[in-house]
Amino acid sequence: MTETIVHLLRHGEVHNPDGVLYGRRDGFHLSERGAKMADRVAEVIGGRDITHIVSSPLERAQETARPLAKARGVEVTLDPRVIESANWFEGKTFGVGDNALRHPSSWVRLWNPWKPSWGEPYKEIVARMMAAVHDARDAATGHEAVAVSHQLPIWTTRLAAEKRSFLHDPRKRQCTLCSLTSFHFVDDRLDRISYSEPAGDMIPEKDRRAPFSAGDAPEELRP
Repeated sequence: MTETIVHLLRHGEVHNPDGVLYGRRDGFHLSERGAKMADRVAEVIGGRDITHIVSSPLERAQETARPLAKARGVEVTLDPRVIESANWFEGKTFGVGDNALRHPSSWVRLWNPWKPSWGEPYKEIVARMMAAVHDARDAATGHEAVAVSHQLPIWTTRLAAEKRSFLHDPRKRQCTLCSLTSFHFVDDRLDRISYSEPAGDMIPEKDRRAPFSAGDAPEELRP
């Protein structure tokens, strides 16, 4: 039997002074704390048998991958399949006084939380993410691989793998900044999923349950 682990690593804290849901937008980089989180991940798992690293094309994911790739001496391959999910609310804010969910024009987007009606269907997210996971497993057979991705794609993939409902409260996702959701395979069979937070102590308490990283946004602009 051959054991292989594929770690889904969420990116670190983002510089997001306006507190917007940035989604797939370009130009959103790690904050100073986020860069330190990425360094912490490299310190904690840089000694593991990681032979393959892929990243979402978005800047914050690539920046999270670099310290680990340097520690392992591995090149980072960009994989668009692990990119952030598409979302109709991209570019909007959810803070006090300017919450996009309070606008009547937004309500029509909220009719079906099972799909969901406001963004990329959960089943499509899972299909692309699992394809990437299996390819990473094949590339690192007998070793470990890391795919740097985003909260909703990682969490949705875990829900599907554990045969749980997609319907969930975003504030209760077990997928904090720079966390690892690890898929343990025996040959090509998923044996179990584990979870860890290498940089958990660096996350401000107010951000631990945030649906996206507001980074250094003022309190009133945070989700």
